[in-house]
Amino acid sequence: MAGNLHEFTDANFKSEVLESSEPVLVDFWAPWCGPCRMLMPTVEQLAGEYAGRVKIGKVNTDDNHQTAAGFGITSIPTVMLFKNGELVDKVVGAPPKQHFVNMIDKALS
Repeated sequence: MAGNLHEFTDANFKSEVLESSEPVLVDFWAPWCGPCRMLMPTVEQLAGEYAGRVKIGKVNTDDNHQTAAGFGITSIPTVMLFKNGELVDKVVGAPPKQHFVNMIDKALS
């Protein structure tokens, strides 16, 4: 993943997301998913804009079944926001960027 965008996996999800000291926005996606690909530029923009304040990354559900199943991911894209290891917000689908900005800003306040 480029720049400030992280790649979360079954192996690192606990340490990178659940044990993170900063809020973490996680995009559950798959390469074959059209709406996921449409959401990618938004997620990349958010990663740049919130660098140093929020960790932002992706979980490829095709390659990381354990994590996806553990969080009950049945539709993608699903975006989850974690703070202090707890799920604080979730959205299924690809809403406008402002929706994610509102989610993140609320977690930072």
